Amino acid sequence: MPEHAFSPPERKAVYRAIAERRDMRRFTPDSAVTDDVLARLLQAAHAAPSVGLMQPWRFIRITENALRHKIHALVDEERVRTADALGPRAAEFLALKVEGILDCAELFVIALADDRERHVFGRRTMPHMDLASVSCAIQNMWLAARAEGLGMGWVSIFEPVPLARLLGMPDGAEPIAILCLGPVPDFPERPMLEIEHWTTARPLPEFVSENSWLTETSF
Repeated sequence: MPEHAFSPPERKAVYRAIAERRDMRRFTPDSAVTDDVLARLLQAAHAAPSVGLMQPWRFIRITENALRHKIHALVDEERVRTADALGPRAAEFLALKVEGILDCAELFVIALADDRERHVFGRRTMPHMDLASVSCAIQNMWLAARAEGLGMGWVSIFEPVPLARLLGMPDGAEPIAILCLGPVPDFPERPMLEIEHWTTARPLPEFVSENSWLTETSF
């Protein structure tokens, strides 16, 4: 075993959080997240790797109920537009519950910072590494939430410009996620989109190759 490996119970806990993480849409009404837990989750997000240590994330906690409803309205508008774009699957999509904005205990908007263009290290040839870094922060928060027994859902159905304007973001900043967080009734054994027969997750071997794009591997 490598010298710096976690103990077997610690490793098992890490892999359990990964396996049991779900994109949650249903939350326990009138619930709360304590300040100490919330601080741990935000610290976990802030501990994420970022290219060039740019830390391009910004976390906006939504505590005003009127603002929460305005955010929900923006998402609901895009939900209808997305359904129109889906054509034959429009009705099927509209029947899905795709967010828990009005029900979750805590609501966050995660954004790319407005000063990230000054970071050249790691971004000269791959400028999207700022988005990759923020995604790592979101995943850290997601796994930490699961370990705390809390659900989290990533809502991406919104137009960035109106949301940025609603939250007073400066030029160059860009919202990339609305995160619903809080206690949930349960964690389903499978992803919600599988349970709702929207799609099915594909197995790992379809995504792993060796030495070239299409070469099969033993995984």
